[in-house]
Amino acid sequence: MFGPFERLVAGRYLRARKGERFVSIIAIFSLVGIALGVATLIVVSSVMTGFQRELVTRILGVNGHISLDAYAGDKITAYEALTAKIAAVPGVEAALPVLDGQVFLTTDRPGGTGGLVRGITAESLRKIPQIGGHIVAGSLDDFKGEDAIAIGVGLAAVNRLSIGGTLTLVSPNGAVTAFGTMPRIKAYHVVAIFDSGLSTFNNSVAYLSLPAAQIYFMKEAAITGIDIRVADADGTAAVLARIQPLLGNRQLLLRDWRQANNGIIGVLQIQKDTMFIVLGMIILVAAFNVISSLIMLVKDKRRDIAVMRTMGAQSGAILRIFIMCGAFVGVAGTALGTAIGVLVCTNIVAIQHAIEALTGGQVFDRNVFMLTDLPQGVEWPDVAKVVALGLVLSLLATIYPSWRAASTDPVEVLRNE
Repeated sequence: MFGPFERLVAGRYLRARKGERFVSIIAIFSLVGIALGVATLIVVSSVMTGFQRELVTRILGVNGHISLDAYAGDKITAYEALTAKIAAVPGVEAALPVLDGQVFLTTDRPGGTGGLVRGITAESLRKIPQIGGHIVAGSLDDFKGEDAIAIGVGLAAVNRLSIGGTLTLVSPNGAVTAFGTMPRIKAYHVVAIFDSGLSTFNNSVAYLSLPAAQIYFMKEAAITGIDIRVADADGTAAVLARIQPLLGNRQLLLRDWRQANNGIIGVLQIQKDTMFIVLGMIILVAAFNVISSLIMLVKDKRRDIAVMRTMGAQSGAILRIFIMCGAFVGVAGTALGTAIGVLVCTNIVAIQHAIEALTGGQVFDRNVFMLTDLPQGVEWPDVAKVVALGLVLSLLATIYPSWRAASTDPVEVLRNE
């Protein structure tokens, strides 16, 4: 498409000579603008995609892919047989019976906090990757009996609890007496501390053995739900269809992880799409700078264009010369921005720590963003989209100035010289 003549002339025009510095400076600023826009968009898109992926992965690591729950205030009885049937369904890796209850968590110090207590067997707890595989203190071997409890690192830090410490649970649903309902109060000993990677779980979720939870919440031989883990997280629809007939006439809520977390997943996707559009405007602004610099270059080279046309150069050759000039700025800026963006993405945690050490503040608030670490890594599909956007906008910016250059009338230009 581009012959030796077009490449030679475009190369000479890209090398600024005396009296042409201003046009060259504008082109440099255009290149830098495109590079910054591409780099920023790559970093933001990769971080938000990584954040969404990590959040979903950790939520699934704690809650499972499919949940079967009793409606509020209800319970599931004869759950052993149902759990065994669900575990035998093709595609299901594990079915874990659980018993959930809201309580008030206190220690021997003043104050307390609300939380969720989940009753589960030690064997089932080991099958939860974000819990069983992330025990930072104690051992699940001691997770047995009626007074053992496992808590998150956040809950342990707030209440200054360590292994062997005592955590008291207060439930408003207690025994009914002549003087009203008496809250249930029982103290448990901490036998394990976990770090799930989700601040909400670390700060407010505790685990009891299933028999102990059944006694505490007065739901003998009953549970409130079954967490179901499947081999393919994207294939939950087929598994749901196989599980539904097993419920018979039971009135239970069956849903997969998308339905359970559709709010947060939808918000994250909207934020990502919005940021892509907003930050894409930076590249668009830089593309307008390419148009400006190329128009000024065409105006400055009108005499050269007329001479080349007089010597036999076709209008197509002139068009290609200036397309090459503008495309060089866009392609070089996109390549530079891609390199910067990838470099930042692969070192973003180190950059975060350096900024926090320098400013003394927090770049990534764990309590706000749920995750305990900033996602690090390059999301190549997002990089490909950003590079395509940068190249397309840069190339489109060259069309009008190049067309104006190719439309130059050599007779009119030479007549006025």
